[in-house]
Amino acid sequence: MRHIISVLVENKFGVLSRVAGLFSGRGYNIESLSVNTTHDPRFSVMTIVTSGDERIIEQIIKQLRKLINVIKVRDVTPMDHIEREMMLVKVHATSKTRPDIFNIVNTFRGKVVDITGESLIVEITGTDDKNKAFLKVLEPYGIIEVIKTGFVAIARGSKATPDYSKTS
Repeated sequence: MRHIISVLVENKFGVLSRVAGLFSGRGYNIESLSVNTTHDPRFSVMTIVTSGDERIIEQIIKQLRKLINVIKVRDVTPMDHIEREMMLVKVHATSKTRPDIFNIVNTFRGKVVDITGESLIVEITGTDDKNKAFLKVLEPYGIIEVIKTGFVAIARGSKATPDYSKTS
């Protein structure tokens, strides 16, 4: 089963390497990874998408908590949350197919960010299901390239996904 793990870490060099090393050293796959600083520049949040049964996810979380510079680890999957991934999709487009592609982009609430004589680049943000559906609909036109940011996720409600109040 797919899990989204939010990891609050100190914003220091080498932390990403330690976390990635933990996954590779134990044979766990990272399906998606995104990292950026929080509103407090002393900390960063890693959003890691991985797969495994409950026992494997529990082991990953326990191992992450043992790492130096890791402050909080939380499996966001069972929480009521919002998740998004941004994609840039380059697709073949001729003057004949361009109107159809624009209609598809509008339907999926995407945005055309570049146009050439033979192609378009589309920016789209959404859940995994939405992004996959978008790619499937564009496939007949000839997808040239897809670049993704990796997922980010945030818990709904007034509390922070990782509890920052215990970090001060």
